[in-house]
Amino acid sequence: MLPCLNKKLFGVDCLGCGMQRALNLLIHREFIAAFKMYPAIYTLLLLALIIIINFFYKIKFAQKIISILAIINVLIIVISYVIKMNQLI
Repeated sequence: MLPCLNKKLFGVDCLGCGMQRALNLLIHREFIAAFKMYPAIYTLLLLALIIIINFFYKIKFAQKIISILAIINVLIIVISYVIKMNQLI
């Protein structure tokens, strides 16, 4: 797996830390462990799927759906990051 440059340089997790491990857990069908590793994994995959589908087949209201999913993802990522950082203190 690729090392986190932020963690190597500064010793602090970044907002994306755990995403690769969560994807690896999904590949190995460990769905709950993947969610615990990176809570935004499922909404990110849904967002990526919608973007890919919209690229080939235009979805009605795609921009609105993508915007809402992006906001939800940012909220999940930031909230889970804050919770993780508070547990380390």
